[in-house]
Amino acid sequence: MTDTQSSERPDPMLFLWKVERRFVDAEQTLNIIKGADLAVWPGQSVALIAPSGTGKSTLLQMAGLLERPDAGEVFIGGKPTVGLPDGARTAIRRHELGFIYQAHHLLPEFTALENVMLPQMIGGLESGEARQRSTELLRYLGLGERLTHRPAELSGGEQQRVAIARAVANRPRVLLADEPTGNLDPATSSYVFETLLSLVKVTGLAALIATHNLELASRMDRRVTIRDGVVVELN
Repeated sequence: MTDTQSSERPDPMLFLWKVERRFVDAEQTLNIIKGADLAVWPGQSVALIAPSGTGKSTLLQMAGLLERPDAGEVFIGGKPTVGLPDGARTAIRRHELGFIYQAHHLLPEFTALENVMLPQMIGGLESGEARQRSTELLRYLGLGERLTHRPAELSGGEQQRVAIARAVANRPRVLLADEPTGNLDPATSSYVFETLLSLVKVTGLAALIATHNLELASRMDRRVTIRDGVVVELN
């Protein structure tokens, strides 16, 4: 038990403990993250607000098991991951982590429904169940009439909602997002963001969302930043 946890709470779903990340070039060692701690509990949304160059992307990469920290540990669902072989880390990313990026990265030749079904079928789900789960998700996100539309036939906000559905289709425990509405106009961004936060609450995801938008950050449960390589809570 750490001072970031409470005896009245279950373990955090995502827990970065004393993580460090440094990069070495020919002239110097850059200590980007210097022993940072961060806990995110089920159903909780945490805004990561940090200027470029402070280690925001590096922290997200470590949380998503895309980079290994040089020290410390990353716990997913209470289980340590740093020492696991690459295959095991890939399996965790596939089944327990969901990712949303600023660009939706939808496959243009597939419909909205098929884009959400694909990662589930790759994960081993039978196509009928994948179709049912994808349909329910897209309807929840207000896209019930757009199931058979390809990305080019969807608006920017609709495309990003399909990307959100795809990210949570495998029922991950943790959702990581990097400027998920950064490419949208303010009104569309606000709407898409509200649907995302609603989904976090309904599904019990632990969500870490990087954003430069302070208004959107204010809607989340907690706000943190990175100062001098450590994570600091904001009021």
